[in-house]
Amino acid sequence: MQTITPSLWFDDDFEEAAAFYASIFPDSELGPVVRNPDGSVLAGDFTLMGRPFNGINGGSHFRFTEAVSFLLPCDSQEEADHYWEVLTADGGQESQCGWLKDRFGLSWQVVPTELYSLMSGPDPAANARVTEAMMQMNRIDLTVLRAARDGGDTP
Repeated sequence: MQTITPSLWFDDDFEEAAAFYASIFPDSELGPVVRNPDGSVLAGDFTLMGRPFNGINGGSHFRFTEAVSFLLPCDSQEEADHYWEVLTADGGQESQCGWLKDRFGLSWQVVPTELYSLMSGPDPAANARVTEAMMQMNRIDLTVLRAARDGGDTP
């Protein structure tokens, strides 16, 4: 069976976007492109973290929305901070609860994986405090969430 490949619709900056994504994620590379008769890029393939993607320069008919996003689980606060900084740079936009839009308008959820255990521990009151603290954040901050779990003041 073939794999399912996400295909992303860009206005006219597919090649720039694919190069940007491939430059920031490990095990990523650009693939072949299909060109229009005038030499501009129509569509192409790329790989991010070993997963295949396709992109098309389809014009301004359709835009990305938060209805589709990419979840980026991170092993540490430092890794999450790195991806947050890179993906919000040069016109990206921060949103709530670890969500952001990159400069191409694509939505990402940058989440340290520890968040899940902080929100689902054995103490329902602690889970509620963590959730409430997270709802106030743009970028996820594990230090603040740990303090909320423990019932102490946040740093």
